[in-house]
This record gives sequence, C-alpha cells and structure tokens, in this order.
Amino acid sequence: MIYKSIAERLRVRLNSSDYAVGSPLPGEKALAQEFGVARMTIRNALDLLVSWGLVVRRHGSGTFVARKDVHHETNSLCGLAEVLRLQGKEVASQVLKFEVMPAPPAIARQLRVQLNDRIWFSRRLRYVDGKPLMLEDSYMPVVLFPYLSLAHLEGSKFDYIEKECGLTISGNYESLTPVLADRQLAERLNVAEHTPLLRISSLSYNDSGVFLNYSVMYRNTREYQVDYHLRRSAPQQPLL
Repeated sequence: MIYKSIAERLRVRLNSSDYAVGSPLPGEKALAQEFGVARMTIRNALDLLVSWGLVVRRHGSGTFVARKDVHHETNSLCGLAEVLRLQGKEVASQVLKFEVMPAPPAIARQLRVQLNDRIWFSRRLRYVDGKPLMLEDSYMPVVLFPYLSLAHLEGSKFDYIEKECGLTISGNYESLTPVLADRQLAERLNVAEHTPLLRISSLSYNDSGVFLNYSVMYRNTREYQVDYHLRRSAPQQPLL
C-alpha cells in the first residue's frame, strides 16, 4: 500500500542526521504535496510511524520525532554491544546453543582451517532494550580460544577476543543480503513471516591475517539501521 511505502521513506528520513529526537515533522498538507497523495494517505503513514514508536502527535502542535531506530555507522570497526552501549542502549545476549563441533567444509574454507578441525559453534539471540534484534550463528577455532565460555558469549565477543585473549581484530569482511523471515526466524525475532531481514556474513581477522571468527547474522531491519561512511581512495595502477 502507498501509505506503507511513504512510512518507510519517512522512517529513513527520521533516522538521518536531518532530524533529532524532539524535532517536528512537516505538516500533513506539506507532506501530501511532497508525495503527491491525499492527506488521508499521509495520516495513515503517520499512524504507522506512531505505532512503531518513532513519532508522537501533540494536539494542536503537530507530529514530533520520539526516538530513532538503533543504527550503526560503519566508518569504524566495533562490536554490536560496543556500539549500542555507547548509544545508551541496554544490550543482552541469550545463548541458545554452545558446543564444539568438527569444522564442515564451508566453515573450514571461511576460517582457513582443516576439515574437521575443532571449532566452537554458538547461536545467540541479541536483545536491545528488551526487544530481539538479531539472531547470530558464530564459528571460532578452538585452538585460538580454548577457554571460551558461556559467560563470554553472554557479553561481548570483541571484548573477549581483544582484552582476554590479547588478539587485535584489525579487519572484517562483510557480505549483506536482503532476505525474508522464515517461520523459525520470525518466531525468534518476534516478527511476521516474510518480514524483510538483513543477512550479514562476517569474517574477522587479526594483524597477521589469521581468521578469528565467522558469523552469520539475521538482523531486524526495522529495529536496526546501518549507515555507511565510505571514503574514496586514490585509484590503483592496474596489475600487468
């Protein structure tokens, strides 16, 4: 429906640097002219934003930004818990599975380990302010992290890797794919089936190029916004 599309476009706008919490939105008439629709359509879109908790209506004053979606700027490499706690969010992790397993072919290729090498497998449901945000499957070589525990996974893996193990995470490869929630993901993330999610494959490595962690994450895009800040580097000479 048109009003849902307008609501999504307004949601993106509200989460930009153009709006702060408490900022007023343009009036219904101005928005109707901007989008070329009837005022009732705008009213329905604003009702949707109200239901998401992003805006509030004040009688006689207008519509105002109530909060912003959780978001992460990718101009720095930080763990999810680090980023969200800096934003004043309450972060929690529920460990659904934690075990040692032999590395299957696909995971062995990602981590550059031998087939059937012992690796840790964990499945975590990440919460922000009490709401499920992300389901994460992670794989870590046991030889690098022999003392990984349930308590570590309930906190920050980045903290454990860098502060307790003394390994520096110097880089991260990420692959992003839009997907639709199947029944299992919908139940875990408390969304409707076929809700758009962001699937992120993440591979972290240290200064020596050793791969430390491979994760596959499913994020609720309505609750988590990713902002990219990319710099253009000087073009390299082609290889001959």
